[in-house]
Amino acid sequence: MRRIKQIAALRRIPPILKRKLTINYISDATFIDTGERKLVLPENRNHYQQPYWSLRSFPQGTRNCYKINVKSDTKYLIRASFFYGNYDGENKLPEFELHLGPNLWDSVSLEDAFSITNKELIHHVPAKRNYLHICVVEKGSGVPFISTIELRPLPYSTYQTQTGSLALDTGQIAPNLTSYR
Repeated sequence: MRRIKQIAALRRIPPILKRKLTINYISDATFIDTGERKLVLPENRNHYQQPYWSLRSFPQGTRNCYKINVKSDTKYLIRASFFYGNYDGENKLPEFELHLGPNLWDSVSLEDAFSITNKELIHHVPAKRNYLHICVVEKGSGVPFISTIELRPLPYSTYQTQTGSLALDTGQIAPNLTSYR
C-alpha cells in the first residue's frame, strides 16, 4: 500500500521536474570484462525498480573489479546496491566484501533475498588519478554479485577529510529507500 501512495504522489509532479529527478542507468559492459549478467526471476521483480531486475554475478575468481573513469581531484558519493532476488533459484544468500581499490570498503551481508542493500561512501579522487576500482571479493560463502553502482560528484567543500574516504550511513530502514539526486 505504501508503494502505491508513493507512485501516486510522483504522478502529480510536473513533467519538467520529473525529467530532472530521473536517474539514467547505463550498461556496465565497458567497465568490467568478468562476471556474468543475470536476471532476477520475473515473479521477483514486482515491487522493485527496473535497475534491480538484473545484476552481475562473479562465479569465477576471488576478486573482480570495475574500472570506472572519473574526474581527478573530485569528491564523489559512491553507492553500490545489491538485490539478490533469488536470481539463481538457489535461495542461498552470499556474503562477500566490497573494496574501493585495494582497501576494504565494507562487508556485504544480505538481510534476506528480497531486500535491497546499499553501501555508500564519500571518496575524494586524488589529483593525477582519473579512475576508480570498485571490487567484489569472494569470502567462501556464495557467489558475489552487484546490482548497481552510482557515482555522483559532490562540491569540494563537502565533508572535509585528510584520509580521502568516508563511509556514509543514512540509517535507512527497509522498505523506505533514500535517494540523493
